[in-house]
Amino acid sequence: MLNVFTLASGRLIQEEINSPNDLSPVAPVWVDLEAPTATEKGWITGRFGLFIPDNIIDDDLEESARFYEEDGAIHIRSDFLIDDAETPRNVRVAFILHNNVLFSIHREDLPVFRLLRMRARRIPALIEDAKDVLLKLYDADAEYSADTLEGIYDELEKVSARVRKSEVDDAAAGEALAAIARQEDVNGRIRRNVMDTRRAVSFMMRARMLNAEQFEEARQIQRDLDSLDSHTTFLFDKINFLMDATVGFININQNKIIKIFSVASVALLPPTLIASIYGMN
Repeated sequence: MLNVFTLASGRLIQEEINSPNDLSPVAPVWVDLEAPTATEKGWITGRFGLFIPDNIIDDDLEESARFYEEDGAIHIRSDFLIDDAETPRNVRVAFILHNNVLFSIHREDLPVFRLLRMRARRIPALIEDAKDVLLKLYDADAEYSADTLEGIYDELEKVSARVRKSEVDDAAAGEALAAIARQEDVNGRIRRNVMDTRRAVSFMMRARMLNAEQFEEARQIQRDLDSLDSHTTFLFDKINFLMDATVGFININQNKIIKIFSVASVALLPPTLIASIYGMN
């Protein structure tokens, strides 16, 4: 899918592109390619002179290939979080800043991209150029990570309420462990996502590609990302505590069962002893 956005009074306007002829007259600031076909890549090459390789969003890229400049274009690879109820995951996105146009290539639709498109349509003067689009994406990514952390807090509060009950049976303990394991996975993905976003923003600052206002915005994004680290650390500690408490309740329930068998064994010991003596005689 090919999504082309132009600027009009600081707002992003999406252009309808159905053929190479539709792409020729527009002057976009952002070209978003979601699972692009070979035909759509050909349109981009013909219109902008930019070749997009097939392996541009492969997950096995070397670390040195995540941030670099080539032929006047800046290449950045970043991971963005999708907090899906069933399969939370990080999705690789390739950014290419070429001739003041931002190209983004990814396989799935991302919540952060939808959030930016919605804001850019409603808020005037939010975006001035392609670098602003990239910065606003990272800013929205930090906000999305923070919202997801709040969701983890809420889910762990529900688990904590179940664990604090006087009686926790094995079924309830199993549900609690499953919920804790999911939140631990999401929390780990958020931490990875924050680390990756911090590295990308740091590269933009070091590359001296930002003006003074954009540089200050990048510093603010870095501060927002730093503030998320303490929350992820606290959540890891809370998850470990709830995990230990739940496993402790499972052990208590097992000890109760062993106690019943022990009492029964002691109660049946005299008849068994008498039967053994008479059996030997």
